[in-house]
Amino acid sequence: MNRPKLSDILRHNGTENMVDLWNATEAAKEYEPIPEGTYTCHLIDGQLSQSRSGTPCYKCTFKVIDGPHEGRRLWWEIWLTSKAMAMAKRDLAKLGIQRPEQMEQPVPQWLRCRVVVTIETDDSGTARNRVRNNVEVIGKDTPEADPFAPADTTGGKL
Repeated sequence: MNRPKLSDILRHNGTENMVDLWNATEAAKEYEPIPEGTYTCHLIDGQLSQSRSGTPCYKCTFKVIDGPHEGRRLWWEIWLTSKAMAMAKRDLAKLGIQRPEQMEQPVPQWLRCRVVVTIETDDSGTARNRVRNNVEVIGKDTPEADPFAPADTTGGKL
């Protein structure tokens, strides 16, 4: 079995000058944690998860929607243990989740949130962002119309 050559793959994809492109491109810098502060974000995902040790949680993904860190993502784990359940119910209610089975459904879309971020350093010296538990839903945005979406030919009727 012959392995494909880089030149064959690139020619197939219309990128003929990969060596020049490679040589002219600087490697991307590693992401550093964003500075501590309060950010306006959209909640873009929420799903059941667990830590490496097996502790259950509901993991929220936020996307910063303005400022110099626009587009960066932040994660918030809401722990689902007996000791943390009262706080979990409080925090999940902020996101519109009132019953356990709702955590298995898609997250409410376009929730605009005020997210407080700190920086924590682990035992190995690695700094990471941490979303504090005082996330606040401050609105629900209307998504921009998708310019590539098919036209509605039903007049809004099914």
